[in-house]
Amino acid sequence: MNVPNDKILQIIAQTIFDKKGMNILTLDIRDVSTLTDFLVIAEGTVDRHVSSIGESIVETLKDFNLQPLHTEGIRDGDWVIIDYGDILIHLFIPELRERYALETLFNKAKIVDLEIDPSRKVHGQK
Repeated sequence: MNVPNDKILQIIAQTIFDKKGMNILTLDIRDVSTLTDFLVIAEGTVDRHVSSIGESIVETLKDFNLQPLHTEGIRDGDWVIIDYGDILIHLFIPELRERYALETLFNKAKIVDLEIDPSRKVHGQK
């Protein structure tokens, strides 16, 4: 199944929202960096919450036959990185997000406007 990036970004953002993640920011960094095409940054309240959000993203995207190339930090949870090649996801506890301020590294990137539907859950969510 070939899912377009804009649909994947919507699914990721909705999954973060459904798991009560906060401060979701999606950046199009194609004109700024060769690291990846899109960067998703969000936070959870504590390490267990961040881990849960990360696990939920991985599980939800499995329903679309998408497997991450690499994950880091899901067990610890203070900073979780999930790499899908064209999309790189960073989930933080608030203190680490503030300390590292990844958004400032890509301040020339375009913000991707995603619509989150608070009344529904994405496919695969309980």
